[in-house]
Amino acid sequence: MHEMSIAMAVVTQVEEAARSGGATAVTSVRLQIGELAGVVPDALAFCFELACAGTVLEGAELVTEPVAARAHCGACTDDWAVGMPPRLVCPRCGRAAEVELRSGRELQILSVRWEDGPAHVPPAAAHAGNPAREPISEER
Repeated sequence: MHEMSIAMAVVTQVEEAARSGGATAVTSVRLQIGELAGVVPDALAFCFELACAGTVLEGAELVTEPVAARAHCGACTDDWAVGMPPRLVCPRCGRAAEVELRSGRELQILSVRWEDGPAHVPPAAAHAGNPAREPISEER
């Protein structure tokens, strides 16, 4: 599952930026993911949560923005949604030699929100000295 390596790379990059910016906690990370990037958003969200554990990103929200795959034909100047599986032959003139993929391969960090102030203490560390557990929602 390459989503874990992607999540770890995102966490590393964001953590470096947050620490150099004086952040104590990251609250959200917004990613742009192209339709043809080969990333399963739900798998990435799961891996992101695991990769954030014990970092300034612990508890951060991952927001993904999908980007539709679009292509352009240089021969007839038509633009179209490529779809899945990708259709890389021009639907207007039937040519494939002059087709350019214009979007859909994106995988980039768009924005990060963080907090300044007292150091962020992960929930597990806050209760390390206290053996009592917090009740789950069904017990409240």
